[in-house]
Amino acid sequence: MGEIVNLRLRRKAKARAEKERIAEENRVRFGRPKSEKERERRLSDLEQKRLEAHRLSRDEEDGPEA
Repeated sequence: MGEIVNLRLRRKAKARAEKERIAEENRVRFGRPKSEKERERRLSDLEQKRLEAHRLSRDEEDGPEA
């Protein structure tokens, strides 16, 4: 015979595990020091500026006019 399982307890355990998983994600996402967040924001801004600097202008995309 199989093992008898209390579904109510299993459901509660699953819900607890899901809450813990979400809490862990939030600790990683929001639990950083201000200096680390600022550094990440500056790096992101720098990457965005580099990307914009390499963007072709509208005239160059159309090519030479015939």
